[in-house]
Amino acid sequence: MRYLHTMVRVKDLDASLRFYCEGLGLQEMYRMENEKGRFTLVFLAAPGDADKAKERKAPLVELTYNWDPEDYQGGRNFGHLAYQVDDIYAACQRLADQGVTINRPPRDGHMAFVRSPDGISVELLQDGHLEPAEPWVSMPNTGAW
Repeated sequence: MRYLHTMVRVKDLDASLRFYCEGLGLQEMYRMENEKGRFTLVFLAAPGDADKAKERKAPLVELTYNWDPEDYQGGRNFGHLAYQVDDIYAACQRLADQGVTINRPPRDGHMAFVRSPDGISVELLQDGHLEPAEPWVSMPNTGAW
């Protein structure tokens, strides 16, 4: 397992970039625009992590800017922690065996979401891709992530 990124939702992308880049000194590594989903993702790295971030796309801070205004309350501006795992099915089974709800099962063999005991959303991303497999393929989403 390795740490990938922390996602933070932002209301004003320009103001946030001034804060994180000009203020804190983080560097923009790359960005993704998703017109269909109406959002922009901007990935930032600390200067000391820039080479590693270019090579491994980690460790990063992900700024998520939703084009349609939204009032983020109850910590909704903090999105999730993300970790890459060697076997997403084994990781989800280990968590399920501990009584953890798999909020977004890894139906695609690539991504899942769970919540910590404190309600923090955690994204699990498969290193590579596994073929879709049961029981995960048929498992519905539960709650919010």
